[in-house]
Amino acid sequence: MSAFKPYLSALETPGRAEVEALRGLTLLEFGTEWCGHCRAAQPVVAQALAQAAERPWQHIKIEDGPGRPLGRSYRVRLWPTLVLLRDGQELARWVRPSSPEELVKGIHSALDAP
Repeated sequence: MSAFKPYLSALETPGRAEVEALRGLTLLEFGTEWCGHCRAAQPVVAQALAQAAERPWQHIKIEDGPGRPLGRSYRVRLWPTLVLLRDGQELARWVRPSSPEELVKGIHSALDAP
């Protein structure tokens, strides 16, 4: 699973109901390709994802911006914002993560929760 995959465009982005219907663990990453903070966070996200790859879950990168309903429904204000979901319900959130350890800890905590 590569953190360097492209962000889903507005036309490809699922709606809130579709996201809430997802089963299992899902990491939503809101940002843009041109955002300096998003680009700087990619190695951090990639390292965290590699360390949490032992169990099945999905990572969805969503291009965000003004008027994008999914990002607004999650009250995203800064990029990148990562939202960890289990069965469509928010478990954790990170805004502009700077270390893979903070992501790994949260992801492992969610993986180990019943």
